[in-house]
Amino acid sequence: MSVRGVGRVLRLRPTRASALLQQSRCFSSSGVRPQDQKAGEPTTHFGFQNVAESMKESKVRDVFNSVAKNYDTMNDVMSFGIHRIWKDQFVQQLNPGKKSIFSEPMTILDLAGGTGDIAFRMLDHARTVNGDPETKVKVVDINEEMLKEGVRRAHTLGYRTEGEDAPISFLVQNGETLEAIPDNSIDLLTIAFGIRNFTNKEKALSTAHRVLKKGGVFSCLEFSKVDNFVLDQIYRRYSFSVIPMMGQLIAGDRDSYQYLVESIIKFPSQKDFAGMIRDAGFQLAGKGWQDLTFGVAAIHTGVKL
Repeated sequence: MSVRGVGRVLRLRPTRASALLQQSRCFSSSGVRPQDQKAGEPTTHFGFQNVAESMKESKVRDVFNSVAKNYDTMNDVMSFGIHRIWKDQFVQQLNPGKKSIFSEPMTILDLAGGTGDIAFRMLDHARTVNGDPETKVKVVDINEEMLKEGVRRAHTLGYRTEGEDAPISFLVQNGETLEAIPDNSIDLLTIAFGIRNFTNKEKALSTAHRVLKKGGVFSCLEFSKVDNFVLDQIYRRYSFSVIPMMGQLIAGDRDSYQYLVESIIKFPSQKDFAGMIRDAGFQLAGKGWQDLTFGVAAIHTGVKL
């Protein structure tokens, strides 16, 4: 799929997401502006603000469209490069690609995969470790600007993105529904640092279960809860004071990174999220998760039986 095929690209000024977040300060006591909420409409969190459920997807889309060009650079700066170690471990444990001459190439769906950071690691591992140049990755995201950056990176790395035999493709889709993805068609579904931004996480997990084949694997890498009180206090102070400031200095967008910090704090604990995966119909791998760096992040894995 070419950049033209990614879909309608939202052309936003750098301050667009910041303006949306500033507007959220004008909410009523319920956290929702009266003119934005229909009578009786349920609400959900957008960072520390409550918004009407119908509004959250567009707000998240605008935030990521705003940060797309600096997203990978900011990940390096904010985590001191540790996110690369987490992502490498995530992919190595999944070991994508056919494992012998008797197995089939895999169809992998990287949900909320935006710039392709996980997808490129999957393809590289399949080829260099498992000798499999046929495994393919579909990168799915609601954010057109993130996908546009992913297509650009793919072409820079020499990957084709058009045609049935292209190793990587990019598709605009809502991860809670995945209308263009058939039932029982995916071998491995991954999502890294994305599911916390979904409006309805339970629906997204149910959809992941739907599109996976029997025996297919769901695996999620996400920020989580630090398991040491002292370290947790240091981490929170760093997150709330340093990360938004970095967002302002490097990306010119403090408020988008303030939202990202708040979204991490609002995400369920490891145990609670593992329970959500189980409730979606997956068999948990072990206790359901593996902590990384004292629980700053965690890998959650389940199998569709």
